[in-house]
Amino acid sequence: MKIAFDSWTLATRFRHHGTYVYARNLIAEFKRLAGDDPGLQFCLFTSRDNANDANMIEPSTRFELSCSPWLSRARLWRLGGVALAAAEAKADLIFSPTCNVLPVGSVPVISTIHDAIPTLMPTYSKKVSLMLRFMTACSANLSRAIITDSECSKKDLVQIYRLPESKVSVVYLGYENRVFHETPSPRQESQPLLRKLGLSKSYIVHHGTIQPRKNLVRLIAAYRLLLSRNKNLDYDLVLAGRLGWDYGGIVRAAAANGPGRVILSGALPDGDLASLIRSASLAVIPSLYEGFCLPMVESMACGTPTIAARSSCLPEVSGEVLRYFDPNSIEDMAACMEEALEDCDLRSELSRKGKERAATFRWDQCARETLDVLKRHMENGRS
Repeated sequence: MKIAFDSWTLATRFRHHGTYVYARNLIAEFKRLAGDDPGLQFCLFTSRDNANDANMIEPSTRFELSCSPWLSRARLWRLGGVALAAAEAKADLIFSPTCNVLPVGSVPVISTIHDAIPTLMPTYSKKVSLMLRFMTACSANLSRAIITDSECSKKDLVQIYRLPESKVSVVYLGYENRVFHETPSPRQESQPLLRKLGLSKSYIVHHGTIQPRKNLVRLIAAYRLLLSRNKNLDYDLVLAGRLGWDYGGIVRAAAANGPGRVILSGALPDGDLASLIRSASLAVIPSLYEGFCLPMVESMACGTPTIAARSSCLPEVSGEVLRYFDPNSIEDMAACMEEALEDCDLRSELSRKGKERAATFRWDQCARETLDVLKRHMENGRS
């Protein structure tokens, strides 16, 4: 079986996106699996004329690179170019790690639709959101099968697009366990970062793209409520991550007068980000909707006591081992933060159980389960 891997999401502009991380890790694991399976072959598309990190990947046993002129023309690639390239490469199947290609042509497509965000909680402009909804609907209805990141996302996709449950498979993601782990960085390595960010005392951390879906305006309000009513607590709040869509309200809330100090660090290299998380007293995940939430898993893996919203997939992915709050209630969020910061035993429990749960998410397992889905639906199609 020859599987063509759609490399569109490896464009360099997506390097800080979760879909890029997903694709790069699956490619690394697929290369290893192909070397052990003589009946399996992969084809990864590259382009000399495109700023795409697929160009930096080395071929290996039964993992070939195929240079396609279509990849440099993004719109054409998404609307049928990948199908032409796969047919030219004599592939049996196209695997798309996103829903951003149209499943047309003679080669069947299996797509990963990570979540129902474009429909349930758009995170881009009206024009871009409309295109994302169109592409997601096409992927859901025209792909031979769908892979998604959680049971919560599966339920949403089945309901929104009226899909048979057998068409949608849940495969949990992995995380970068070589980077996000509990082993603390040597003090001399972490101190320059803390000095750069102006952090000289304990702090609460959130990491992820700065956008409304992350519910950060309420987090800032809950943080300030916490400090105003408990004078014994003296913490900064660090929001780490790149500025995303419609971030203005969050930046204004962070800059507004009030107790405490809110620091926006911007995007950080993974090593610095992991060090920042490990040194935090508490990680808070207040998102209104997530498909999997790698930032939550990364915080748990670092051994940082973590609390989260009781929304979408967060309790499922975290295994119900954290403390949860109503994401729409500033009061409830502040109370949950206060409980965690004042109770040493609770923080130890959150740290221990979080690490145990995070350790169950591995990229090698994600790749094996993904490959099982591809093989199963390929065989079903033949039969």
